[in-house]
Amino acid sequence: MTKEKVKKENGGEKYISRLKDEFNKKVLSALMKEFKYSSSMAIPRLDKIVINMGINEAKENIQALDKAKDDLASVTGQLPQIRRAKVSISNFKLREGMPIGVKVTLRGDRMYDFFDKFVSIAVPRIRDFQGFNPKAFDGSGNLNIGLKEHHIFPEIDIERSPKAQGMNITFVTTAKDNKMAQVLLKYLGMPFEKPKKIKG
Repeated sequence: MTKEKVKKENGGEKYISRLKDEFNKKVLSALMKEFKYSSSMAIPRLDKIVINMGINEAKENIQALDKAKDDLASVTGQLPQIRRAKVSISNFKLREGMPIGVKVTLRGDRMYDFFDKFVSIAVPRIRDFQGFNPKAFDGSGNLNIGLKEHHIFPEIDIERSPKAQGMNITFVTTAKDNKMAQVLLKYLGMPFEKPKKIKG
């Protein structure tokens, strides 16, 4: 689906991300032309993808954390880290060191595979989706997306995980600014909101 087999010199087979292959073969040259760069080394790249799931009920029900951990592992293909509270907040019955969520940082082929699956399979399942807001960039070329339901990912079994769980996804790029990052992500397939036409 998101991977292609590439023959090694020794006759074996190695898997390479389809999107990574497309980036190297098509997107790089397109970006060089877009930004008028003479060297491909100057082209912005997708550096990593960080996915966070905050689990409010984890402080009373550790099984909720285990379920979220399993779900995130299924979606990303990587074992999540447990996020713990850095400070104690008595009003929220939160103690320092208490588990509050799970996190995954994707790089390399897994990063490209997740991106590919996200834009081609998961995003089209978002209800009434009109594109992501380009203002969701943080000023340093990184895009932050908040999802209300993790059920958009095909790996999630609704019967085993009936409660919709939100997540935050940060697409970290090496771009110098938001505009450059948006162009990069758009070439990779990220759907953004189309500018609204001004009625005259």
